[in-house]
Amino acid sequence: MRMTTSNSELTITNEKIKELPLTSFTGEIIVVDHPDVVPRAVDMLRGAGVLGFDTETKPAFKKGVVNGVALLQLATKERAFIFRINNTGIPEPLLSILASRKIVKAGAAIRDDLISLQKVSRFRPAGFVELQDMVKDYNIADTGLRKMAAIVLGIQISKAQQVSNWERERLTDAQLIYAATDAWACHEIYRKLTGN
Repeated sequence: MRMTTSNSELTITNEKIKELPLTSFTGEIIVVDHPDVVPRAVDMLRGAGVLGFDTETKPAFKKGVVNGVALLQLATKERAFIFRINNTGIPEPLLSILASRKIVKAGAAIRDDLISLQKVSRFRPAGFVELQDMVKDYNIADTGLRKMAAIVLGIQISKAQQVSNWERERLTDAQLIYAATDAWACHEIYRKLTGN
Protein backbone atom coordinates (compact mmCIF):
# COMPACT_ATOMS: atom_id res chain seq x y z
CA MET A 1 0.00 0.00 0.00
CA ARG A 2 1.36 3.42 -0.94
CA MET A 3 0.51 6.41 1.24
CA THR A 4 -0.95 9.34 -0.62
CA THR A 5 -0.41 13.00 0.10
CA SER A 6 -3.13 15.32 1.34
CA ASN A 7 -3.40 19.07 1.75
CA SER A 8 -3.65 19.04 5.55
CA GLU A 9 -0.65 18.38 7.77
CA LEU A 10 -0.71 15.12 9.67
CA THR A 11 0.09 15.34 13.38
CA ILE A 12 -0.63 13.16 16.40
CA THR A 13 -0.80 13.87 20.13
CA ASN A 14 0.91 11.79 22.80
CA GLU A 15 -2.54 10.93 24.14
CA LYS A 16 -3.56 9.47 20.76
CA ILE A 17 -0.31 7.51 20.55
CA LYS A 18 -1.11 5.88 23.90
CA GLU A 19 -4.34 4.53 22.37
CA LEU A 20 -2.41 2.68 19.65
CA PRO A 21 -1.20 -0.90 20.14
CA LEU A 22 2.22 -1.05 21.82
CA THR A 23 4.35 -2.84 19.24
CA SER A 24 7.93 -4.06 19.22
CA PHE A 25 10.12 -6.05 16.88
CA THR A 26 9.31 -9.77 17.10
CA GLY A 27 11.76 -11.18 14.56
CA GLU A 28 15.24 -12.58 15.05
CA ILE A 29 17.75 -10.36 16.86
CA ILE A 30 21.37 -11.09 16.02
CA VAL A 31 23.95 -9.49 18.32
CA VAL A 32 27.32 -8.99 16.64
CA ASP A 33 29.83 -8.40 19.42
CA HIS A 34 33.13 -9.67 17.97
CA PRO A 35 34.98 -8.56 14.81
CA ASP A 36 35.22 -12.19 13.61
CA VAL A 37 31.41 -12.40 13.38
CA VAL A 38 30.98 -9.22 11.32
CA PRO A 39 31.64 -10.76 7.84
CA ARG A 40 28.96 -13.46 8.33
CA ALA A 41 26.41 -10.89 9.51
CA VAL A 42 27.22 -8.63 6.56
CA ASP A 43 26.77 -11.56 4.15
CA MET A 44 23.24 -11.97 5.53
CA LEU A 45 22.55 -8.26 4.97
CA ARG A 46 23.92 -7.95 1.42
CA GLY A 47 20.78 -9.28 -0.26
CA ALA A 48 18.54 -6.71 1.43
CA GLY A 49 17.36 -3.87 -0.78
CA VAL A 50 16.22 -1.83 2.22
CA LEU A 51 17.53 -1.70 5.78
CA GLY A 52 16.23 0.21 8.76
CA PHE A 53 19.12 2.14 10.33
CA ASP A 54 19.76 3.50 13.81
CA THR A 55 22.52 3.88 16.41
CA GLU A 56 22.62 4.06 20.20
CA THR A 57 25.06 5.97 22.36
CA LYS A 58 25.49 5.75 26.13
CA PRO A 59 24.01 8.94 27.56
CA ALA A 60 26.38 11.34 29.32
CA PHE A 61 24.97 13.03 32.37
CA LYS A 62 28.03 15.23 33.05
CA LYS A 63 28.66 18.46 31.22
CA GLY A 64 31.43 18.15 28.65
CA VAL A 65 31.33 14.33 28.56
CA VAL A 66 30.56 12.87 25.12
CA ASN A 67 30.43 9.11 24.63
CA GLY A 68 31.17 7.39 21.35
CA VAL A 69 28.56 5.40 19.46
CA ALA A 70 27.97 2.01 21.12
CA LEU A 71 25.54 0.25 18.78
CA LEU A 72 24.70 0.23 15.09
CA GLN A 73 21.37 -1.38 14.27
CA LEU A 74 20.42 -2.56 10.77
CA ALA A 75 17.07 -4.27 10.30
CA THR A 76 14.90 -5.99 7.73
CA LYS A 77 11.31 -7.04 8.32
CA GLU A 78 12.43 -10.38 9.83
CA ARG A 79 15.91 -9.75 11.28
CA ALA A 80 17.63 -7.05 13.31
CA PHE A 81 21.41 -6.96 13.54
CA ILE A 82 22.84 -5.23 16.59
CA PHE A 83 26.50 -4.40 15.95
CA ARG A 84 28.27 -3.59 19.22
CA ILE A 85 30.56 -0.96 17.73
CA ASN A 86 32.20 -0.36 21.11
CA ASN A 87 33.48 -3.99 20.89
CA THR A 88 33.92 -4.54 17.14
CA GLY A 89 34.75 -1.16 15.66
CA ILE A 90 33.53 -0.87 12.07
CA PRO A 91 35.44 -3.49 10.06
CA GLU A 92 35.69 -3.24 6.27
CA PRO A 93 32.75 -5.60 5.51
CA LEU A 94 30.42 -3.38 7.56
CA LEU A 95 31.84 -0.23 5.98
CA SER A 96 30.94 -1.69 2.58
CA ILE A 97 27.26 -1.80 3.61
CA LEU A 98 27.35 1.78 4.89
CA ALA A 99 28.97 2.96 1.65
CA SER A 100 26.75 0.93 -0.71
CA ARG A 101 24.46 2.85 -3.06
CA LYS A 102 22.60 -0.38 -3.85
CA ILE A 103 21.24 -0.81 -0.31
CA VAL A 104 18.84 1.80 1.08
CA LYS A 105 19.50 2.61 4.73
CA ALA A 106 16.44 4.44 6.08
CA GLY A 107 16.63 6.19 9.42
CA ALA A 108 15.41 9.14 11.46
CA ALA A 109 17.75 12.00 12.40
CA ILE A 110 20.65 10.20 10.74
CA ARG A 111 23.04 13.15 10.43
CA ASP A 112 24.40 12.86 13.98
CA ASP A 113 24.46 9.06 13.71
CA LEU A 114 26.69 9.25 10.64
CA ILE A 115 28.98 11.80 12.26
CA SER A 116 29.38 9.51 15.29
CA LEU A 117 30.09 6.48 13.10
CA GLN A 118 32.68 8.40 11.09
CA LYS A 119 34.55 9.17 14.31
CA VAL A 120 35.07 5.40 14.63
CA SER A 121 35.99 4.78 10.96
CA ARG A 122 36.05 7.16 8.01
CA PHE A 123 33.75 6.20 5.15
CA ARG A 124 31.68 7.87 2.45
CA PRO A 125 28.00 7.28 3.33
CA ALA A 126 25.80 6.24 0.41
CA GLY A 127 22.25 5.00 0.07
CA PHE A 128 20.99 6.74 3.22
CA VAL A 129 17.43 8.10 3.32
CA GLU A 130 16.39 10.61 5.97
CA LEU A 131 12.82 9.72 6.95
CA GLN A 132 12.33 13.14 8.57
CA ASP A 133 12.75 14.72 5.13
CA MET A 134 10.81 12.01 3.32
CA VAL A 135 7.64 12.33 5.43
CA LYS A 136 7.34 16.03 4.56
CA ASP A 137 6.31 14.93 1.05
CA TYR A 138 3.31 13.24 2.73
CA ASN A 139 2.44 16.34 4.79
CA ILE A 140 3.49 14.61 8.01
CA ALA A 141 4.48 17.37 10.40
CA ASP A 142 5.63 15.21 13.35
CA THR A 143 9.08 13.87 12.54
CA GLY A 144 10.21 12.12 15.72
CA LEU A 145 10.44 8.35 15.20
CA ARG A 146 7.74 7.57 17.77
CA LYS A 147 5.28 9.95 16.11
CA MET A 148 6.17 8.87 12.57
CA ALA A 149 5.59 5.24 13.58
CA ALA A 150 2.21 6.19 15.03
CA ILE A 151 1.09 8.19 11.97
CA VAL A 152 2.47 5.93 9.23
CA LEU A 153 2.22 2.48 10.82
CA GLY A 154 -0.56 3.00 13.37
CA ILE A 155 1.57 1.63 16.21
CA GLN A 156 3.05 2.84 19.48
CA ILE A 157 6.73 2.12 20.07
CA SER A 158 8.30 2.38 23.51
CA LYS A 159 11.12 4.83 24.19
CA ALA A 160 11.66 3.52 27.75
CA GLN A 161 15.23 2.25 27.16
CA GLN A 162 16.42 5.36 25.33
CA VAL A 163 18.72 6.60 28.09
CA SER A 164 20.04 3.23 29.26
CA ASN A 165 23.69 2.18 29.34
CA TRP A 166 24.41 0.90 25.83
CA GLU A 167 28.01 0.03 26.75
CA ARG A 168 27.19 -2.43 29.53
CA GLU A 169 28.93 -5.79 29.23
CA ARG A 170 25.70 -7.67 28.62
CA LEU A 171 22.71 -5.88 27.10
CA THR A 172 19.33 -6.73 28.60
CA ASP A 173 16.51 -8.25 26.56
CA ALA A 174 14.62 -4.95 26.94
CA GLN A 175 17.59 -3.04 25.48
CA LEU A 176 17.92 -5.44 22.55
CA ILE A 177 14.21 -5.27 21.74
CA TYR A 178 14.25 -1.47 21.97
CA ALA A 179 17.31 -1.18 19.70
CA ALA A 180 15.88 -3.66 17.19
CA THR A 181 12.46 -1.97 17.22
CA ASP A 182 13.85 1.46 16.34
CA ALA A 183 15.69 0.15 13.28
CA TRP A 184 12.79 -2.12 12.26
CA ALA A 185 10.32 0.79 12.58
CA CYS A 186 12.49 2.86 10.21
CA HIS A 187 12.47 -0.05 7.74
CA GLU A 188 8.69 -0.37 7.95
CA ILE A 189 8.01 3.37 7.63
CA TYR A 190 10.13 3.53 4.48
CA ARG A 191 8.45 0.46 2.99
CA LYS A 192 4.96 1.77 3.77
CA LEU A 193 5.64 5.22 2.30
CA THR A 194 7.22 3.88 -0.88
CA GLY A 195 4.98 0.86 -1.35
CA ASN A 196 8.05 -1.41 -1.64
